[in-house]
Amino acid sequence: MRVFVTGASGHIASAVIPELIGAGHQVVGLARSEDSAAAVAALGAEVRRGDLDDPEGVAQAAGESDGVIHLAFKHEAMRSGDFQGAVAADLAVVQAIGAALTGSEAPFVNTGGTLALSAITGRSGTEEDVVDGGPRADGTNATIALARSGVRSSVVRLPPLVHSDLDHHGFAPTLIALAREKGHAAYVGDGANRWPAVHTRDAAQLYRLALESAPAGSYLHPVGDEGIPFREIAATIGARLGVPAISVTAEEAPEHLSYLAGFAPLDNPTSSAFTRRLLGWEPTHPGLIADLEDGHYFA
Repeated sequence: MRVFVTGASGHIASAVIPELIGAGHQVVGLARSEDSAAAVAALGAEVRRGDLDDPEGVAQAAGESDGVIHLAFKHEAMRSGDFQGAVAADLAVVQAIGAALTGSEAPFVNTGGTLALSAITGRSGTEEDVVDGGPRADGTNATIALARSGVRSSVVRLPPLVHSDLDHHGFAPTLIALAREKGHAAYVGDGANRWPAVHTRDAAQLYRLALESAPAGSYLHPVGDEGIPFREIAATIGARLGVPAISVTAEEAPEHLSYLAGFAPLDNPTSSAFTRRLLGWEPTHPGLIADLEDGHYFA
């Protein structure tokens, strides 16, 4: 299968592209700069220059492919405060890809996040749970709706912690950098709220399985650790750095956790039971705490 991958020079793609090529697929990766293009080529993919500000160009590349995996998002805009601008650009690209694939029965695998399910209380979020709308949910809902338009669409909802030696800019390295800077690893309140996690290479395998065989209209959860108390994450980071883990109030959180302050107190236990039954996916790589204790994040 000729597969078009957006965000092809990013963290997740650095595992997804080798996974696809290893399974015999041909990959075309979207790259917005010379450096990105070099990184994509080094992974063994064909390079397609462009970015999310050109949805028509993205749609053209999608239409020339047998399937699409959408990993790109304007993370820099999100971190700088323009989250709504990043969300709007993403929705425009999703709609453009959908239009290009309508009636083709081609697979379109989009990316969402389990944190959207954090409003669920009393149980773990499941693949059957749907967020009615809002930032990023509009894009994933639009993807699922394409199942009614002749597109084999699915959404991989990533947990907030996708961890491995390939992860250099995600939430784990951000929490570690903040702990180094502040001299302590912070959690909000009692830190009993839970975050799910998955190893990057396990997530990559699920993207491939989704591309190859996920039924149209599927939400999928690549979750290895269903829910780790945030204070345990902070304590593990603190122990590796030789700094204390401390509780902060919600009002103090922005000072200690930067742009993660709004996310850090969310309780987000998430199940992957349906995904495992549906596609036979099973994580085989280390869980988050073992991966943090391995030391590569702190080298």
